Amino acid sequence: MNHLRCFLVCVSMICAAHSFSQSIRPADLVDPFIGTGGHGHTYPGASMPFGMVQLSPDTRLDGWDGCSGYYGTDSVIYGFSHTHLSGTGCSDYGDILVMPVTGPVVLQNYGYASPFRAATEKALPGYYEVFLDRCRIKAELTATLRAGFHRYTFPESDNASIVFDLKHRDKVIGSSIRVVRDNEVEGMRISSAWAEKQIVYFVARFSKPFTSYTISDGNELVTMKKEIVGNDIKAYFSFATKDGEQVLVKVGISAVSAEGARKNLDAEIPGWDFEKASRDAASVWNHELGKIMIEGGTKEQRTVFYTALYHALLNPNLYLDVDGHYRGRDLRVHEAKGFDYYTVFSLWDTYRATHPLFTVIDQKRTNDIINTFITQYQEGGMLPVWELSANETGCMIGYHSVPVIADAFLKGIKGFDADKAFEAMKHSANQEHLGLKFYKTKGYIPGDQEGESVSKTLEYSYDDWCIAQVAKSLGKADDYKSFIRRAQYYKNIFDRSTGFMRAKMNETWFSPFDPSEVNFNYTEANAWQYSFCVPQDISGLMGMMGGKSEFVKKLDALFSADSKTSGRDQADITGLIGQYAQGNEPSHHMAYLYAYAGQPWKTQALVHRIVNTLYTDKKDGLCGNEDCGQMSSWYVFGAMGFYPVTPGSNIYVIGTPLFPKVTINLENGRKFTVVAEAGDQNYYIQSATMDGRKFEKSFITHETIMNGGELVLNMGPRPNMEWGTKQGDYPVSAIQDELITPVPSIVKGSRTFLVADTIELSTIHPSSEIYFTTDGTEPSLKSPVYTTPLIIDKTTTIRAICKERDLPQSFGIDAAFSKIPANRKITLKTKYAPQYAAGGDLALVDFIRGGADFRTGSWQGYEGVNLEAIIDLGEVQNIGTISAGFLQDQGSWIFMPVKVEFYLSSDGKEYTKTTSVDNNISEHESGSARKDFSAEFKGKNARYVKVIAINRGTCPDWHPGAGSKAWIFADEILIE
Repeated sequence: MNHLRCFLVCVSMICAAHSFSQSIRPADLVDPFIGTGGHGHTYPGASMPFGMVQLSPDTRLDGWDGCSGYYGTDSVIYGFSHTHLSGTGCSDYGDILVMPVTGPVVLQNYGYASPFRAATEKALPGYYEVFLDRCRIKAELTATLRAGFHRYTFPESDNASIVFDLKHRDKVIGSSIRVVRDNEVEGMRISSAWAEKQIVYFVARFSKPFTSYTISDGNELVTMKKEIVGNDIKAYFSFATKDGEQVLVKVGISAVSAEGARKNLDAEIPGWDFEKASRDAASVWNHELGKIMIEGGTKEQRTVFYTALYHALLNPNLYLDVDGHYRGRDLRVHEAKGFDYYTVFSLWDTYRATHPLFTVIDQKRTNDIINTFITQYQEGGMLPVWELSANETGCMIGYHSVPVIADAFLKGIKGFDADKAFEAMKHSANQEHLGLKFYKTKGYIPGDQEGESVSKTLEYSYDDWCIAQVAKSLGKADDYKSFIRRAQYYKNIFDRSTGFMRAKMNETWFSPFDPSEVNFNYTEANAWQYSFCVPQDISGLMGMMGGKSEFVKKLDALFSADSKTSGRDQADITGLIGQYAQGNEPSHHMAYLYAYAGQPWKTQALVHRIVNTLYTDKKDGLCGNEDCGQMSSWYVFGAMGFYPVTPGSNIYVIGTPLFPKVTINLENGRKFTVVAEAGDQNYYIQSATMDGRKFEKSFITHETIMNGGELVLNMGPRPNMEWGTKQGDYPVSAIQDELITPVPSIVKGSRTFLVADTIELSTIHPSSEIYFTTDGTEPSLKSPVYTTPLIIDKTTTIRAICKERDLPQSFGIDAAFSKIPANRKITLKTKYAPQYAAGGDLALVDFIRGGADFRTGSWQGYEGVNLEAIIDLGEVQNIGTISAGFLQDQGSWIFMPVKVEFYLSSDGKEYTKTTSVDNNISEHESGSARKDFSAEFKGKNARYVKVIAINRGTCPDWHPGAGSKAWIFADEILIE
C-alpha cells in the first residue's frame, strides 16, 4: 500500500461497505475511563486503533499506578502528551507535553499545571475533553494515526500561551526545539527510561500565529531565540485571545526525523477541521469495533464488552511514517517494503489471547506484526521479547514472539517468509542467557542458578512446542524431534509428592515449600498459579497428577483455596478466586481446563463468574493491569463464549457466552455467529447445534470459525453433565511421540551436614529405575540401581540418571553434599524470611557462597530486622579474622547493613564487643554489589562469635519503596 494514502484509505473503507448496521455505533458504547482506577493503568485520551499517537492528559508523574501517566482519582493535569502505554507495569512515554495557560507562565516545577474536575471530563474513542479550572480553558483532543490535534477554547486574555515541555517524565539525554515560522515549531527528544534510548521528533502548527515566544534550557529564559539544544527544554508561545476563541494545535510525530513528522502531519491533518478529524477517528473506531457485533445484554455489559475490545485494539502501535520509513532495532532508519511496521510488544501477556484474537478478526495486521518480528530479528539480532520504541527492554520471560508466529502460521496466515521466521524462532530458543544454558543441558533450570527458574522452564517448554509444530508443518523432522522433546522439559520440575511445579536447588526440591508463597522461583506468581501452565500437554500434566479425577480435584483446590498469599508482596497478583489470579496472565487459561477432563460445566460456571464479577464499567473495572490488551482480550473471548487455551493449536474451548447473539464479521466476508439465550441464571450449556446439526463437542476449531456459520447453544440454570463429556467430544492437548524420561530428584538430604546424612531419590514414575554413582564418575545403565536411601558421612557428589521402559535415558543430575566441621554450630537470634532461607539454619556457615543474583536461593534474607547470629566453634580457638558477606540490590529493596559488629566470648554468656565495621557502599549504587565485612583479631581466643548486622530499617526517602521495610541479604560467615 502507498503509505501516503494509508490513513485516507482506512477512512474510505468505512464509507464503502459496512459489515454492520449503520444504526449501531459500537464506539458510542466505549468508556475509556474504565481501567484508569484500581491497577488497570489505562489512559482515557485520544488514539486511533494501533495508532502511533496516544494523546492523553498526564495527571501523575511517577509511581506504579502512574505508569500510563493518568490515574482516575487525580485532580491536577500537568499537560497533554502524545505517547502513552496502556496498562503496563512499568512507566515510559509521555513525550511532547502541551498545555494551554493564561497569565504569567511559570515553567519550572510544572507551574503551568491546572486543577480539574472529573465531572468536566468526557472521553470517547478518538476524543477527549476536560475543563482546566486554573485558567478556565476548555481542552479537546483528537488524533489521527501519527498526529495529535488539540483544540483549546480560551477566555479573553492579552497573555494566552501554549506550553511545550520536552523535559516531562523520562530522563532526557538530548532534545532541541526550533521555531520554523510564526505558527510552526519543530523539535526532538531522546529519553531514557524503560526504553534505554527512545527517539521522537515532532512538528507542531498553530491555527493562530504567536506574537512572542520564550524558551528555557533549564537555566535561563531566552526570548525570541529560534533554536535551542539541551536536556531541560521548555517553551511557551503567546498571543491574545477573545472570550471563547479557539486556538488549535496539531502535532505530528516521528521516530525518524522532523521531516518525517512534517510529512505525517501534512498527510493526515491537511486542514484545521477539528470536528472532521474527530468524526473520522470515530468512524475508524466503529469499523474496527464493528468486527464483532453483540446483541442483548445489559447496558453495563455492552459497555464493558466494547471497552474491552477497544483496549485490545490500542496495541501494538504503528511505528512507520507515511513514507514507509521507521527506526529499527539497530536504532537506524529503514524503509518497510510491503508491510506496516509496529512497536510495543508486551508478548508475555498478549500471546495468550490478544494475538489469537487478531488471528480471527485482523489477519492482515497479524501478517504485518510477524513481518515486524522478522525484521527486528534481522536488524536487532533477536525476536522481540518486550520491545518498546526500537529498544528491547528484556522485560518478562520466555520467547513469546514464537507462539504468535506459530499460531498464525498453523492457522493458515502465511503472508511472511516462513523459513526466515523459523530461523528466528530457533535462534531465540538456542541462546545461552536467562537460564537457557541449563535448560538445554539439564532439561530444566536450577533455582540456584537462575531466578524465576520454574516459570522459565515452563514457558520455554511451551514455546518449544510451538517451534516443534512449525517444524513439523515445514517438514523439518530433526528440528521437530529436538523441540518436541524440549516441550516436555516441564516434567523435570514436577514434584509428584505435592502435585506442584517446584524449584530445585542442588537437585533437591526447594524447601520449606508453601504453594501459596510468592518467591523468586516464579514470575509474578506462586506454585498454585504456575503448576497448571502446560497448555501444550494437558494430558501429560493430568497423568502426572494422577489422572482426570485427580486433575479436577487439583483444579477445584485451586479455585477454592484461601486467597491469602504468603512470601513476597506482589502487586500483580489480583482478582483472586482461591489462588487463581485473573488479574495476572499465568492464570488466564485455567478456568477452561475442566473441559479437557470432561467436565465443561465447571468451566461454564467459572467463566460466568469471572466475566460478571471481575470486569465492571467503573474506573476500577479491571482487576489487574490491562497489559497492552491481554486483560481485555480475555474478556472479549470469554463473553463471546470460547477461548484459545493453547495458541499454536487450532482449538478454542467453549465456555459460556454472555450475550444472546455475537456475530464476528470476518475479513473473508463470512460471518460466524454464536447464539445463546444466556442470562444471570442460564449459563450452563444444555445442548448445541452447528448450522442446524447436533453439536456435542466442548470445543470448536479455527477452521469452523473462518468458514462462517452459526453455533446455537441452548442454555439452562443447571449443568448438563452429559454434553461435551464423551471421548472425542472434549478437547485434547497431548504430546504423544518422542516422549522423554523425566530426571530423578533428590527428595531428602541437606546440602550441608555435620556428621552424616541420609539421601533419598525419587522419580515421577515409580516404574522408572534410577542409576547412580557417588565416586564422581558419570552414571550409566551399568551403574548401581537405586533401591534404598543412601547414607553419606563425608563430602560427596551424587550423580544419577533415570530410565523408563523403552524411552531414552534422562538427563543426569549432579548434587554436591558438603560435610562441615562437626563441632561448629550456629544459632540465629533473628529469623530469616522463609522464601530466602538459602537452605536453612546452616546456610551462613556451609562454605557455599552466594552469587550476584539474590533470587537464586544462596542468600539468606532478613526484612526490616537486624541479623544476629552466634557461631559455636566447639572449643576455644585462636581467632585470626572474621568476615560476613552481604549483598546489595537497592532496586529490589536490599541494602547493605549500616554496620556489622563482632563480639567474642569464651563461655557463651559474657560477650565482648571487639570491633565494628561500617558500610562503605553507597545506597544509591545501582545493580548488584557484594561486600565482605571483615575484621582482624590478632590472636584473640574465643569459642563463641556473635555477629550483628544492623539493618537500616526502612528504605530511604529517595527510594521508590520509601518507608517500606529494608532487606539485608547475608551469606557466609567465615572464621579463620
